[in-house]
Amino acid sequence: MKKNTPLFLLFAFWLLAKTSLIAQNEKTTILKNIDKKWWKEATVYQIYPRSFKDSDGDGVGDLKGIISKLDYIKSLGIDAVWLNPIYTSPNDDNGYDISDYREIMKDFGTMEDFDLLLKEMHKRDIKLIMDLVVNHSSDEHEWFKQSRSSRDNKYRDYYHWWPAEKGKPTYRWSFFDVNSEAWKYDAQTDAYYLHYFSQKQPDLNWENPKVRQEVYDIMRFWLNKGIDGFRMDAFQFASKDTTWPELPKGYEKNIIKYYGVGPHLHEYLQEMNREVFSKYDIMTVSEGAGSSPEDAIQFVDPDRKELDMAYHFESVDIGNHVKDFGLAKYKQIFSRYDETFKEKGWLSIFLANHDQPRMVSKFGNDTAEFRELSSKMLSIFVMTMRGTPYYYYGDELGMVNIRFNDINDYNDVETRNKYTQIKNAGGDLDAYMENRKQTSRENGRTPFQWDTTENAGFTTGKPWLKVNSNHNIINAEAQEKDPNSVLNYFRQLVQLRKQNLTLVYGAYTLLDKDNPDVFAYTRELDGKKLLILLNFSEKNTAYTLPISTAKSKIILDNYSNTKKIKKNTLRPYEAVILELK
Repeated sequence: MKKNTPLFLLFAFWLLAKTSLIAQNEKTTILKNIDKKWWKEATVYQIYPRSFKDSDGDGVGDLKGIISKLDYIKSLGIDAVWLNPIYTSPNDDNGYDISDYREIMKDFGTMEDFDLLLKEMHKRDIKLIMDLVVNHSSDEHEWFKQSRSSRDNKYRDYYHWWPAEKGKPTYRWSFFDVNSEAWKYDAQTDAYYLHYFSQKQPDLNWENPKVRQEVYDIMRFWLNKGIDGFRMDAFQFASKDTTWPELPKGYEKNIIKYYGVGPHLHEYLQEMNREVFSKYDIMTVSEGAGSSPEDAIQFVDPDRKELDMAYHFESVDIGNHVKDFGLAKYKQIFSRYDETFKEKGWLSIFLANHDQPRMVSKFGNDTAEFRELSSKMLSIFVMTMRGTPYYYYGDELGMVNIRFNDINDYNDVETRNKYTQIKNAGGDLDAYMENRKQTSRENGRTPFQWDTTENAGFTTGKPWLKVNSNHNIINAEAQEKDPNSVLNYFRQLVQLRKQNLTLVYGAYTLLDKDNPDVFAYTRELDGKKLLILLNFSEKNTAYTLPISTAKSKIILDNYSNTKKIKKNTLRPYEAVILELK
């Protein structure tokens, strides 16, 4: 090996060898009814390109920056990268308002940069999953410019319009609008257009077959370049009941039930599969999958030929912190979904993304005393549940919420518009800002913390969003040197899952379901049975199991040098994987 081989790669090689030995007894025979797929066995790493690595000093992360860090990504053991939108956009919603689906946003680079990124990723056996936003476009997209120009323009029906002479349209709520109004009056043609998100994100009319064919052509454009799949943003909202009925009282308590999974959504997905997906070896997942597991399975039942993987939000939308909603409820959600999916279909498993606060700040404990322990504990959860693990950039370091004090520090359209709404209504701005410290999407979008230098090694310029001041403590450079770091623990977990198909395809069984602090479950396949014990509290916590652990073997734990766990008790945020004999 060359003397200049980076330290992290040396560690990665050592780690791979170690975990291979740990897993050498794993059976290679798989139950006959298991449908093996590369995307089921993959670990997906989500990159928010604006915040990952800036190559040119303009303060915005870019494609060349990602290219420069591909060896780091490879060292994590990652199989696929999900890239948030990189298409041309005016950035009202940080790229989720697309004005050209076939061009790269100048902030991120050029198409040549993209082609090189894809080539270099594939050279390292890393697949690329693109984020496709087709529930809506930008109001600066040529389709919408044409659509709003006149009522008889051929693009008019690419969007949802309501003529003003018919009176005001039936109320629809908007996620991002300052006034929560989804219908926006446009004087140019004396009509209202629909936008479920910001005013600059008009909803596409999927009832129009020309719109659908436009989208399929866009998909083919990227798939023919060689990408490996799509994550489809907000697609559960694409189908609308265009009779625009009045919504029942209390609908706002379950928005997804009334806004998602419209009357023709599954027809669109089946058509999309026939015309596009079925012709490529790719991974497909839709953001959101209805309001229940029964909804979700409809998207990914292989017999229906729609999508590959369900990405639901119930597990992250139930509260601000696990202490607020309780671990018992959390266990119930995951177990209910697993029960629905145990025979067919496939789930994604995640605790964080670009729309959520940091994993350890929401589900763990981000204090100095417990941040590392609880980060490792949460990583064990993500990597040992049945489903494809999605891991968000920076969580492998245990990055935490930034908790801005000033509204001017926020770039997020959702946060800023809600602030204006509360201000206009004379509401409690202090309470709102305090809530945002925990819940804002901006918490999960701060620049990656590479090292202790100014701006954490993310950029040599002024970062588009403030860097967390704790980067002198939490950073990749320091953790590379520490074999017990959160980073190296994550690498170990990734390799453990690769070598233990029980953690991929094995049956899941919840234990001690009413325990308010401990999440305990088994994974079992072909006679091999693993027990996972997770303490979600900062105290020593008892648990009760219907099975004996007397002859068990510790595969992995998050406390150093644990030889044997204390009988029926876990230390604060302790996490243990045991092989049962």
